[in-house]
Amino acid sequence: MLYLARHGQTAYNAAGRFQGWLPVPLDATGREQSRELAELASSVAPVTLACSQIERARETAAIVGARLGLEPVIDERFAETDAGDWTDRTFTEVIAEDPEGFARFAALDMEWGFPGGERLADQQARVLTAIADWRGRHDQHPVLVVCHGNTIRLALAALSPGSLTDERPENGSIVAL
Repeated sequence: MLYLARHGQTAYNAAGRFQGWLPVPLDATGREQSRELAELASSVAPVTLACSQIERARETAAIVGARLGLEPVIDERFAETDAGDWTDRTFTEVIAEDPEGFARFAALDMEWGFPGGERLADQQARVLTAIADWRGRHDQHPVLVVCHGNTIRLALAALSPGSLTDERPENGSIVAL
């Protein structure tokens, strides 16, 4: 079984700001969410813990790993979308400047990509490759992967058609694939 978990909250999440690949750490709420995620994760008893290389996912995975006695394995394929020119900008700023682009992002339009960044279809392809790879490692199951909201949305859009992918999962939540 493969589980995807969203990292704990950062100040950027709370402010509605694009983080992309920035090394934004967890805030106090995010660290508490990570401790709660660790307790929740103990109920699925993962044998393997993986995470994106981005700081907020690594920090969450370290907290989860300490509780579970697992060392996180970095897998860059689970990284958040490279937000390109929108990195470090608020949702409000982007909506005012490019409402159509923001709507396409929010709707997971696979043909759309962040200006100067990554196309959603490209991110989805790398995430699905990673999922297939980890699913094939039967001796390492269950696997818990700490990653990002858009990463999870794109995985669900491909693997669970009709699932609610218009909103990101909550920080510190787990989704079973």
